[in-house]
Amino acid sequence: QVQLVESGGGLVQAGGSLRLSCAASGRTFSNYGMGWFRQPPGKEREFVAAISWGGRIIYYADSVKGRFTISRDNAKNTVYLQMNSLKVEDTAVYYCAATPNVGVLKDGSRYDYWGQGTQVTVSS
Repeated sequence: QVQLVESGGGLVQAGGSLRLSCAASGRTFSNYGMGWFRQPPGKEREFVAAISWGGRIIYYADSVKGRFTISRDNAKNTVYLQMNSLKVEDTAVYYCAATPNVGVLKDGSRYDYWGQGTQVTVSS
């Protein structure tokens, strides 16, 4: 089992920044690819960003590319999502997730473990 706890969400004005953190415990964190997903109000969950276990492979959704940065610190068992130039449409509950499966980092159905989510609200 891997337990994931997100933090860092909140209310921010458009154009502002937030940094989300996801702390992992349980099995060896460095064995897992990590992803961030989000669910906007009234919409389905969508992929945001993902990073391989060693950090060499990184993916972003087109909607966040150039604004968001995913990173991980395996020594701290933590993955981060730096979000800059936030837009109203970034408002969502953000979830981190862990997968042992290589090559499927964009596919939420291939993630085994999920955090409880953290709310990000961007006001105009």
